[in-house]
Amino acid sequence: MSAHVRTTTPADEPALAALWARCFDAPHLPRLHALDPDRHRHTFVAQNDTDGGIDAVVVYVPRRIRDAHGVPRRVGGIGSVATRPEARGQGLVRRLLVAAERVMTAEGCDWSLLFTGTPGVYRGSGWREFASTYTEGTLAPSPDPGTFRIRAAAERDAPAVAALHDAYNTTRPLSAVRTPQDWAVRVPAWYGPLEASLVAEDPGSGEVVGWIVARPETERVDVHEFAGAPGCLGALLAAVGERGRAAGLDRARVRLPDGPVLRAALPALLADARTVTEHAGMARPLHATEESVRATVAAPGAVHWFGDCF
Repeated sequence: MSAHVRTTTPADEPALAALWARCFDAPHLPRLHALDPDRHRHTFVAQNDTDGGIDAVVVYVPRRIRDAHGVPRRVGGIGSVATRPEARGQGLVRRLLVAAERVMTAEGCDWSLLFTGTPGVYRGSGWREFASTYTEGTLAPSPDPGTFRIRAAAERDAPAVAALHDAYNTTRPLSAVRTPQDWAVRVPAWYGPLEASLVAEDPGSGEVVGWIVARPETERVDVHEFAGAPGCLGALLAAVGERGRAAGLDRARVRLPDGPVLRAALPALLADARTVTEHAGMARPLHATEESVRATVAAPGAVHWFGDCF
């Protein structure tokens, strides 16, 4: 089979949605795709020359991501990569990545970022893995809840949660600058409604001072994001543990930046915490140097929150 590479038009959207539905259990992908007003210029497909169908797709998502010094830079996120099964093994994604790289460079992206479980697909096109860590273990017995009031977040908390996120990440390497559209569409697509997360209230003022996102999976609770005052993290983790036990789970995985604050709070959630290193992230310099990109992804406290996925 032969195919030619092109960008998309609005007429391609049903075919794109069908391809993503065939390859992923992710019905939110078309909504994420629609966030970019220039999405058709940023979406690259391999069109089959025989039947006219779309054999493969790569999407470039422009994002503002903070560098090693906390300065937001234009970064080309690569996501929604899919190939229909009968067209795999033909190098189509590599051809699409060449087209995406050309446009990302022309539009001034410093570098490109993606996350994958199949790094071999991207190495030959110049992307390189970088290490990140998470912590996992058995749920600890319920600790003293402390003085913070922990409750489910409510819609009225949305401005406070966004402010906590901005303040917590204002200089954090690898974190994305969230727009109102991200909060309205992208974050709920990955985390669910705001009410599924937890907030901590200051016992004196009643002010929301912490926010945590944790979701029960088949075998464990996954902690995806935290923002707020360091002192409330332990209380929020304790509440996550209580919810996990109520759901019949006995393990948790925590994807928060390592450091003294996390280590002090982890006993509230995990009885036997252990750190695991993974290499799911990949980066490719464009206008930036290799050294500056590596400094960003390896910086202390660097994190790209799951809620910012492309």
